[in-house]
Amino acid sequence: MRGIPFFLLREYLEELGGTATRDDRVEGPGWRADLERMEPFRIGSLSVGQTKITLEMEDHLVDDFMERFSLKTLRAGA
Repeated sequence: MRGIPFFLLREYLEELGGTATRDDRVEGPGWRADLERMEPFRIGSLSVGQTKITLEMEDHLVDDFMERFSLKTLRAGA
């Protein structure tokens, strides 16, 4: 994910019902998210932070979780 700082992405996952069990892992009922800091994405002189997120969850949770997660991570631009 680009443009959302690592700490903020972890905070969003906690707001979705998870608990940080390590600096780079958040676990919720029926799901787990592993976060990995990545090198910034660069376009010319612009640098944008990136975080890799790996989600594992029970099948019946996917639609609801992704809908709520998408709203948290939605960004608008001009």
